[in-house]
Amino acid sequence: MFTNIFSQYDWDQVKAAIYSKTTTDVERALAAHRRTLDDFAALISPAAAPYLEQMAHISQQLTLQRFGNTMQLYIPMYLSNECQNICTYCGFSLHNKIARRTLSAAEILQETEAIKAMGFEHILLVTGEAQQYVGLDYFKKILPILQPHFSNISMEVQPMEEEDYKALIPLGLHAVLVYQETYHQADYKLHHPKGKKSNFNYRLETPDRLGKAGIHKMGLGVLIGLEDWRTDSFFTALHLDYLQRTYWKTRYSISFPRLRPFSGGLPPKVEMNNRELVQLICAYRLFSQEIELSISTREEERFRNHLVKLGVTAMSAGSKTNPGGYVVDRQSLEQFEISDERSAGEIAAMLQQQGYEAVWKDWDKSFSQ
Repeated sequence: MFTNIFSQYDWDQVKAAIYSKTTTDVERALAAHRRTLDDFAALISPAAAPYLEQMAHISQQLTLQRFGNTMQLYIPMYLSNECQNICTYCGFSLHNKIARRTLSAAEILQETEAIKAMGFEHILLVTGEAQQYVGLDYFKKILPILQPHFSNISMEVQPMEEEDYKALIPLGLHAVLVYQETYHQADYKLHHPKGKKSNFNYRLETPDRLGKAGIHKMGLGVLIGLEDWRTDSFFTALHLDYLQRTYWKTRYSISFPRLRPFSGGLPPKVEMNNRELVQLICAYRLFSQEIELSISTREEERFRNHLVKLGVTAMSAGSKTNPGGYVVDRQSLEQFEISDERSAGEIAAMLQQQGYEAVWKDWDKSFSQ
């Protein structure tokens, strides 16, 4: 279990090691053929900032070698804003006095029709964490409804047991995204004071349960802004390294959500500027050529345009972050504010202008039959 490896690392010591990296360490990491976790620490350190252009060039070349001039497009479908957790940064948090709703089967089909009309074949299902409303039984009911309409179904929902994932995979579940939010245990507790999500280790062990269940792909990440982004990113890379070695049949992705405004608001504890986000994206690409790197509509459009050639391989487009946001209930509360409000067609046109192909479908369920 990753918890055994995680327990061997001290946050403050890892942070000090990252910030003590020198230009010599960075140059050694850039020259390496196969990069280690120590190299990754050097590439995300302040010492690497002057080498960003070189990092970006290598990142672009490695991405082109593995993924070509393509960009996977996906869209989230928010199914419910019901949640039994208190999370200081989330619009769906239990302590927020908002109208709650969970989409019915008929409403899901309405949203599906709108999403399919945009051209999407890949869907990301998102809910709050409320077992009685959006637990295993709910997913067993709605996945068979969605499976005929999409070639790829991913979920970003409450962590579940290994047997639960095993039950959902035959129903069309392709990938699961589970963000640790922060690997700093004390701050994690501050931001998650109530609900099942307050159990740090249970969340930390979720990718192990997914790996044992045989999931095709899993996504990792932290909420950038809750803690020092460099240290959190090192622990994410540590987690990724363990998972790739342990569950080697599974594919992996990394996302880069930066803390965004919501109803109630939480200012970031640590700011990350655009240049630093580029540095982090390039560092991940140099660390792992196979990893899929995803950027959401949290980021503003000019910046997303700039990221196309720097290592990112997947983008959301046309996103709504509220249940029923496409047609059923456009006015329901958003989980967070988006920044890039362009349509999927506009994103595809932008990619074409840069010489990239928008990929609407890169997997078909018939391949696994």
